[in-house]
Amino acid sequence: MEHTFITAGTVVNTHGVRGEAKILPQGVEPELLAGCGTLYLDGAPCTVSACRVHKGCLLVKFKGVDDMDAALALKGKTVSIRRGDIKLPEGSFFDEELVGLAARDAETGEDLGKIEEVLSYPAHKVYVLRGGRDEFLVPAVPAFIAGIDLAAGTVDIHMMEGLGTHEN
Repeated sequence: MEHTFITAGTVVNTHGVRGEAKILPQGVEPELLAGCGTLYLDGAPCTVSACRVHKGCLLVKFKGVDDMDAALALKGKTVSIRRGDIKLPEGSFFDEELVGLAARDAETGEDLGKIEEVLSYPAHKVYVLRGGRDEFLVPAVPAFIAGIDLAAGTVDIHMMEGLGTHEN
């Protein structure tokens, strides 16, 4: 399923007295967000006049938001980006695009369930698969991920011994 908008985070606070908003990114790298000229706050387009990455968050100055009170009014709003505005490297996907994909064993084609959640860790991401014969936590690294096909809605997993419980 193709997404028109991707949820990218939440406005969590203000920063300073000149109207900067502090955005906590979710499922999107802050550096990627920093390159966007327009962010969508609760679906409404807002033009970015300046932004910078600071301690894993994004500090954004929106056009027309000129003081702390105006920035405080943005607190709690969901930040989204238009999927068509972002070009990811080949084989890279937003977390939101992966949730709901049907997972299957790359060797046998067996249904393993669906990706229910994408967990982010410092080393790599982990896909949580549920709905099949077992629950799996699959590292999102090439040794485990054989391929992802968004158009078909599938992800192929290299099942290795110990990844799930198998009956002999």
